Formats: sequence, C-alpha cells, structure tokens
Amino acid sequence: MPYHLRGLGLPDEQPLELWIADGLISLSPVSGAEALCRSGWILPGLVDAHCHVGIVYGGGHETPEGAIAQAETERGVGALLLRDAGSPIDTRFIDDREDLPKIIRAGRHIARPKRYIRELGIDVDDERDLPEIVAQQAQRGDGWVKIVGDWIDRSVGDLAPLWSDDILREAIDAAHSHGARVTAHVFGEDALPGLLRAGIDCIEHGTGLTDDTIELMVEHGTALVPTLINIETFPSIAAGAGKFPAYADHMLDLHRRVADTVGRAHDAGVPIYAGTDAGGSIVHGRIADEVAALAAVGLSPNDALGAACWDARTWLGRPGIEHGAPADLLVYEEDPRTGPEVLANPTFTILRGQVYR
Repeated sequence: MPYHLRGLGLPDEQPLELWIADGLISLSPVSGAEALCRSGWILPGLVDAHCHVGIVYGGGHETPEGAIAQAETERGVGALLLRDAGSPIDTRFIDDREDLPKIIRAGRHIARPKRYIRELGIDVDDERDLPEIVAQQAQRGDGWVKIVGDWIDRSVGDLAPLWSDDILREAIDAAHSHGARVTAHVFGEDALPGLLRAGIDCIEHGTGLTDDTIELMVEHGTALVPTLINIETFPSIAAGAGKFPAYADHMLDLHRRVADTVGRAHDAGVPIYAGTDAGGSIVHGRIADEVAALAAVGLSPNDALGAACWDARTWLGRPGIEHGAPADLLVYEEDPRTGPEVLANPTFTILRGQVYR
C-alpha cells in the first residue's frame, strides 16, 4: 500500500510532502496512495548511537529472543537506527527481520584482562596484539571498532589507561586501513590525550574532557557520544566502590561536572551525538531521555534532536528524508522538540514502509 504524507519537516520547519512506495521514499507523486497524515511533524527515524543490543540488563550475554525484544523496544520509541557500541553476541540475524531497526555493529569490546566487565569483551593479554585484533574486529563489524580506553586499575585504585600511546596509534591505523572507524570507552582524563593524538574517531562518555583535550577533539574532528543518562549511574558506582576511595571520589567528581564538561565541548564545536548506553545498566527505549539530557546541558532543541536524528544519520552515513531512501520515518501530531513524552510516542512509526501505530 503506497502512502502520502504532508507535514512540517525539521530542523527547518518547512512544509514537507512525500510518498512511500515499495518501502522507499518518493518525493514525486505516487498514484493510488493513501493519505496517512495531512499535518503534523515528519522526521527521519531516530538514532541511538550507543546501544548494546545483545547485553542482558544487569550484564551478560542476551539470548536471540532477548535481543529481538530489545530491538522491538527501540522501534517502539522511534529509534530505527542503532549503532551497537560493542556486543558479546552476533546480532546479524536481526538483519533478516524487516520489522526491526537497522544495527551498525562494532563487534566486541576490546580490553585487557580484568580491565572491563567480565565476559563482554575480548581480553588482550599482550597489548602488542591490539592492532591485529582491531583489524579482525574491523572486518567483522559494520565500519566501527570499539576499544576500552580506561577502566579501574585495582593496583592503583583509580581509573587508568589500558594501552600505550604507540600501540593505540598502530591499532587505529590498522582499523582505518580496513575502512573502519574506532571509538573508545573513556571515563577519566588520562587516556584521552593518547587516544586523540592517535586519531580516534569518537569518544564514548568523555566525562574527563578538559580544555586541552576538547581542543584536540576539535582539531581532529573527533565526535563525542556522552551517554548522559548513563552518567547518572556514577553515584551508585561510587557507592559500591568502598575498597577504592580514590576511584569513588573520582567518579563522583566526574558526575558532578558533566554538564559543564559536555557544554564546553559543544560550545567549542565538538560534534555531539545521542547515545543511551542501553544494555547492562540502562534499559532500552530511552533515546528521548538522552535528547532531553543533551538539551539540559546547553544544546538547542534543534541540536539536541538532530544529535539523535538527521545529524546522527549524516555522521553514520545513512540517509534521512530523500528520494529513494528507505522509508524509515516518524510522524508526530505535536512538535517532538517539546519534551521526551512527545518524542518517545510518535503517532506513526514507519520502518521500511511498514506503518506501526
């Protein structure tokens, strides 16, 4: 069934008219199309740029059925494109489902032994093997590789980098030679200079950014996915770290200044995208909350929504509303920039031309 849609587009708020036929967007009239909406707001499907389909809530490997349920939850709130920033299971079977969001995979997390969440990642005993393992994951992913940049080092009782600067440079060069981009989990300050100077493409969390490392991000064009709703868990992490008081105090300090940190990065021109870190400690389906959190730290309503929509799609190399693109669209009766309650509840969700009400 072809459809006809009229409404307002964002971010320009200009009248928009389009048709859907054979699962694709047409900007030219399609005969026999059913009028789906004559007013309202029309957006490309939302993007969760840090979303772990395949990790059980609370930690561990998800079953295929559980991973499908997670993807369905994301579709239910309009998140139709997911950048999986590391998963312990191969979720390619989801690609066979036309009713589920598209996943851009980063393979598995790459870490050192006892320096990340147990069983989720690949443990590298000798850091000299990192470039080879990064190259392997680059060939298994969808254009991304995920490394763990820092984690608690129990021998020092605080966050510390996992890798030497020279090895990072080799590893990131290896990924780039295979056409993949690299992102890294980083909470603290010390791992950032080496990662940024090595040419990393994205930083996840980035709570330890300083003026100097923000300047490096701008210089290198490095993106930031701050996962603000995940940073809200830092006080509970600190509360459970009684054996490591320096680490606990550090996590509390990072939490305390996160709004200022992300706000300064945005003001400096660092490209920022919305990711929830769903999976593990964050339930799926909260992209609207992340958009609201970005607005709360200083992004304009358009920038905050763009970070989870049209801007994120451009960054990830996926189309938005254009002729011949997959018909992955959202329709709202109210302006979706007015708050998470509206954004998380589209009137119509259209995935590959199929309408979900």
